[in-house]
Amino acid sequence: MESHVAHAIGFAEAAEAAPDVTPTGERSLGPWMDLGSGGGIPGLILANRWPDREAVLLDSSERRTSFLSQIIADQGWDDRVTIVTDRAELAGRTAAYRGAFTLVVARSFGSPPVTAECAAPFLRRGGVLVVSEPPHSSARNELDEVRWPEQGLRIVGLTRLSLRRGEFGYALLRQAEDCPDRFPRRVGVPGKRPIYGTGGD
Repeated sequence: MESHVAHAIGFAEAAEAAPDVTPTGERSLGPWMDLGSGGGIPGLILANRWPDREAVLLDSSERRTSFLSQIIADQGWDDRVTIVTDRAELAGRTAAYRGAFTLVVARSFGSPPVTAECAAPFLRRGGVLVVSEPPHSSARNELDEVRWPEQGLRIVGLTRLSLRRGEFGYALLRQAEDCPDRFPRRVGVPGKRPIYGTGGD
């Protein structure tokens, strides 16, 4: 359990270290989303760390979101943490969530192109996507060009920021432009026809 908590805290540290992009140079502490929240890691840890920020924990499994809803209620976080049961491809097209978040975190959501396509619609311009990287990914302090190619990311308005590596690795990407209206595509399509190839990923 300690390793799960440490991994979750790593998401927070990576997000907090991302370069400022607001005109005044002040960090934007807007709402954030945990994409594919599952059992609540890192979502619950981040909700505890950031009590002044609104959040959405999104998962397609009703069993998982029921579990998360109970925890949120028990903690008294109902006023700032919303649990949503939906597919990312559908939620990303709703007015309430599209372009609404300054930060999206994703742990074990899907392959890089699937995660990029499903996360980008939720981010407002200038927002940051933080994705957990596998232990075997690039040991250098830069993002793997195969997993996160600039040309492929640009399709959904994302650009590469950095690779943050310590005990765990995290890919940081910026929503440089609004995600085009055609994304995300229909349920299941991002996985069947990825926006870019990753050499077998």
